[in-house]
Amino acid sequence: MHHGCARSALSGTTGDDVSSTGARRAATSTTVAEAAGVSQSTVSRALRGDPRVRVETRRLVAETAERLGYRPAWLAPPEPAPARTVGVVVSDLTNPFFPALMNPVHDELRILGYGVSLFAERTDIPTGQQALHQLLDRSIAGVLATTATLDSRLHETLGERGVPLVLLNRYVDGLDVDRVVADNERGGAAAARHLTDLGHRRIGVVRGPANTSTSRDRFSGALTALAAAGAEPDARLVREGPYTHQSGYQHALSLLRSPEPPTALLCGNDVIAFGAIDAARSLGLSVPDDISIVGYDDVPMAAWEVFQLTTVRQPLDEMARTAARLLVERLEYAGDVGGGRERLFATSLVTRATTRAVRDRAGT
Repeated sequence: MHHGCARSALSGTTGDDVSSTGARRAATSTTVAEAAGVSQSTVSRALRGDPRVRVETRRLVAETAERLGYRPAWLAPPEPAPARTVGVVVSDLTNPFFPALMNPVHDELRILGYGVSLFAERTDIPTGQQALHQLLDRSIAGVLATTATLDSRLHETLGERGVPLVLLNRYVDGLDVDRVVADNERGGAAAARHLTDLGHRRIGVVRGPANTSTSRDRFSGALTALAAAGAEPDARLVREGPYTHQSGYQHALSLLRSPEPPTALLCGNDVIAFGAIDAARSLGLSVPDDISIVGYDDVPMAAWEVFQLTTVRQPLDEMARTAARLLVERLEYAGDVGGGRERLFATSLVTRATTRAVRDRAGT
């Protein structure tokens, strides 16, 4: 394996050599390939996160490209993006929650004279932070992030470049930036009280990832309400996972197959709840006759006849538009805005067809 002194296929000199004018030659995929001891096609696949390339090879290629200063052409636009472009960072594009946020964000920013670039931030591949590099390389005026984790460092990198940041949906403790969030503690409490008011006491929880403010706050609110009703959950009935259908499905299967299954499930979001509904039906159980299920968010799919999900509504449209306006104000009136501002939105319980009064084991 060659490191650092590999010869360039084009010039016959090393990748770190300089021309007669003293200028350093720009790194290419060929020089990266030679330095890493792999083929040029492997470099391209590795930097795109192709799962057919081993993790170790992807990591080696990413580190070599960084050391040589190589930037693939597909990471940069053919022309600089306009300065009046806002970057919006999301995670799972298959999650219906994000389109529910993105549509009003896009509409509001367009009204205010700004374009939008959408970035899907992946953390499961060596180039998982590539979205961040793209944000800084595309002349992005500001960033609206919907997926911040409690340990996020995004604000540090953006702050070094003077790029304003607004957090939507989640927040980071102690971070002095604008944020737009729902009152998740009260929302979680409302969901729990709904179930206890229906007589449920053995209640399972499938929460979201613990490193997010949404999951932490919703779970905290639910625990407070359950304790007040004398229905504190058995630790064996609490599961944690990503905000995905698969997480809801697998955890609900586990809970519903237990010797003493819960009579109701509190789910961290609607997508988890959809997975839980599928799991219950796969076991031949009726929702809500055999198991009551509550979601969170009230995405448009929650109202579909196939689901009719009882859930906690966040005013997603209003939250999204507010975040867009805060970012534009930060961009255009930075000197007059001051420190980080918070906009906290109330939630509300939406009762549909996936919850009912608890039945005893005899079915009455």
